[in-house]
Amino acid sequence: MKVLVADKLHPDVVAELESLADSCHYEPGLKAQDLVEAATDSDVLIVRSTKVSAEVFEAAKRLSLVIRAGAGVNSIDLGEASKRGVSVCNCPGKNAVAVAELAIALMRSWDRRIPSGVAALRDGRWEKGDFSKATGIQGRTVGIIGLGSIGEAVLQRLRGFNVKIAAWSRSLTPERAEQLGVEFCSTPLEVAQKSSIVSLHLALAEATRGMLDGAFFSALQPGDILVNTCRAEVVDRAALKEALDRGVLLGTDVFHGEPAGKSEAFDDDIAQHPNVYGSHHIGASTTQSELATGMEAARIVKAFVAGTPLPNCVNVRVTPEGCPNIVVRHEDRVGVLAGVFKCLKSAGVSVQEMENTVFEGAQAASARIVCDKCPSAKDLVAIEACDGVYSARLSK
Repeated sequence: MKVLVADKLHPDVVAELESLADSCHYEPGLKAQDLVEAATDSDVLIVRSTKVSAEVFEAAKRLSLVIRAGAGVNSIDLGEASKRGVSVCNCPGKNAVAVAELAIALMRSWDRRIPSGVAALRDGRWEKGDFSKATGIQGRTVGIIGLGSIGEAVLQRLRGFNVKIAAWSRSLTPERAEQLGVEFCSTPLEVAQKSSIVSLHLALAEATRGMLDGAFFSALQPGDILVNTCRAEVVDRAALKEALDRGVLLGTDVFHGEPAGKSEAFDDDIAQHPNVYGSHHIGASTTQSELATGMEAARIVKAFVAGTPLPNCVNVRVTPEGCPNIVVRHEDRVGVLAGVFKCLKSAGVSVQEMENTVFEGAQAASARIVCDKCPSAKDLVAIEACDGVYSARLSK
C-alpha cells in the first residue's frame, strides 16, 4: 500500500504513516497540478490545503482514500470521488484551538491596531498620539456565527474578556444557547445587529456560499470588526468591499481567489485595503494543531489498513428512510450468501449495503441486505430455498 502525503505534516505523523504503509512518500512541496501525475499509483492521498481535482481521480486508478488533514473538504472534488468509490475523510475539531486563537488575535489586533503600530515603528515613526486611541474589548457584544468546534473554542476564550456574546448556528436552539450562556439569535443578520465584533465559523457549502450579503453588512457600523477564519466564499465579496469602504474593519485569514501555492504574488484589492488586517490562510498552522490533526489522519489510515470502518468519512451515503431491507438467517459456511445474491441478481435487485452478524460458535449468521428495490414474495421464497438459508424476510 502506497501513501502519498502532499502537504506538510508533523515529523511524528510522517513516522507513524511510514510504520503503517508499505511505502510512504512525503512530498509537501507538491502543487495541485502535480497531483495528477504524483498520485497515479497511490492508494491513499493526504492533503491539507492542496486541491484534489477531478483529474486526479481520473488518473489515480488505485486511489481508494483521500484524507483532508483539516476540517473543510471543499478543496476536494467530492462528486468525482463518490462516482469512483473513493472514500474522503476529514479530521474535524483537531485544529479548533489554533483557529480560535487566531480569531481572538485578529480581534485584538484591530482593537489596538497592533499591525499598523508595528509598521510605523519599522518605518521609523513614533505615533503614540494616534495609536493610543482604542475602544477596548470588555463589555462589548461579540457575535459568533457558527458554533461548531471552532466557534465553541472561540466562545471559551472570549469568556475571560468579560464580553457579552450573541450567537447563531444552524443547530443552535434557545435552550442550548442558555446552557452556553449566550444570547440566541434567529439569523446571522440579528447577530450583526446586536454586535460590534462578529466572528465567522461556517463550513462552506451551497447553503452558506455568499450567505453574508448586503443586508448583513448593512447592520455593521463603521469601526465594527468582522473576523473571518473560515472561508472567504461565505461572504459576498461586493458587499464586503462596500462595507470596508465605509469604515467596517476586517480581520481575515482567507481571501476570494487566494493563491493555491505556498509563495507567490497576490494582487488583491481586499487584501490591500487599509481597513483589512490579513493573515495567509494559516489558521490551523501551529505545531500543536499540526500534530493533533496529523495523528487523526494516521488513525484513519490505520483503520483503512485494518479494513475497519473509516472515521469521519464524509461521502458515504446515509441509507434513505424506507429503503428495502432483507434479513436472511443462514448457516455460516462458504457459498450460502453467494446463492442469496444469485437469486437477487436473477430478480433484478441490486444489493446496496450488507451487514453480516455471526453468532457465537460461528455456525450461524444473520445478514441484513439493503436493496435498491423491494423483492417480491416470490423472490423471498426463492431465497429461502437456497442451500443453507433458514429464513428470509423483509424488514423496515
